[in-house]
Amino acid sequence: MSLTLEIEQDVVVHPVDIIEHIALINDWDFERQDADEILISVKGSWSDYQVSFTWMHALESLHIVSSFDLKVPPKRLDELKQLIMQINEQLWIGHFDLWQKEGAILFRNSHLLSGGAEVSVAQCEALLRSATDACDLYYQAFQFVVWAGKNSKEAMAAMMFETQGEA
Repeated sequence: MSLTLEIEQDVVVHPVDIIEHIALINDWDFERQDADEILISVKGSWSDYQVSFTWMHALESLHIVSSFDLKVPPKRLDELKQLIMQINEQLWIGHFDLWQKEGAILFRNSHLLSGGAEVSVAQCEALLRSATDACDLYYQAFQFVVWAGKNSKEAMAAMMFETQGEA
């Protein structure tokens, strides 16, 4: 039995290889930048998401960034920053960020694997799902602020509105 454990411990799967495998199984378009980075396109409820996974050796961390095609005009930046702050207060894991120079909204998160811990397929799927779920959940609030001219409180109220029953 100890021989089996030694063999299993010697097998190290690169985290980005796992992400590539998930992309292949789901028939998602992807581009492998190098051994430590992959960019995949995932269809969400409201938009297609460009999801980048990067393995950071020095930090022993798998980093995920999910973005969608929504450019923020300069006149809406202040209100959007307020919205991001309100959204981030509600998130348990990950956070939204604004890259002002590009006017891009991103969801970011990391999975630490300190001490040589290995990542599993289930962990990678959960990391991806948390990013796309967050983007799906808040996408309309970002739209309300950027394109409908709503303030952050109005956008959050509209986004949190839940219908009951069926029509």
